[in-house]
Amino acid sequence: MALPDTRTKILDAAERLFAEHGYRGTSVRAITDLAGANLAAVGYHFGSKAELLAAVARRVTGPIIAAQSAGLDELLARTQDPPVAELVEAFAGPLFDEMPAGDESGARTSRLIVTILSDPAEEARSWTGPDEDTVGERYLAAFARALPGLAPQELLFRIRGIFAVMAVDRVEVYNRPSPACPTATEGEEARRWAITFLTAAMSAPPTRDWR
Repeated sequence: MALPDTRTKILDAAERLFAEHGYRGTSVRAITDLAGANLAAVGYHFGSKAELLAAVARRVTGPIIAAQSAGLDELLARTQDPPVAELVEAFAGPLFDEMPAGDESGARTSRLIVTILSDPAEEARSWTGPDEDTVGERYLAAFARALPGLAPQELLFRIRGIFAVMAVDRVEVYNRPSPACPTATEGEEARRWAITFLTAAMSAPPTRDWR
């Protein structure tokens, strides 16, 4: 099996450190030391620390974005107005599937998503590209059709809540002592719980009538 190249080593090290310490708490030197690379390698392969964070975020969210897009395509092929429960399943399911319980890589993905959601650094909020924006806009439009009584701001808040609930749940599962790690059956049950809870949260009456 081929050894990871320098770029991959830097991505792996940065993913771990950004997830543990956030953007500002992670230095380029710490990343290159962990990766066994020289300081110039970050500039050579990525251009800057901010662009490295963007590359890390896109690498871990890429499979999630692809699965979300495919799920929405499947729903829209059947009907232009999917119900809330099916939209939640298509949107939140990949978050759960790509962050399986008991999996170290999944736990790092969870921690990184939590970091991105909570890190005050501007760089942690400006990593998205066309793929992420397109999927987000498509789901926003689909949820808006399914929930016409919600103000746009409240709808966005609820969608952000999906990310937060899923990521925090996966981190909590990973942080349990080893004997408490769930089985595959328990993991599937937790997935059903999450989808049920999030569907109810998304479908709750609006805080006020904005129309």
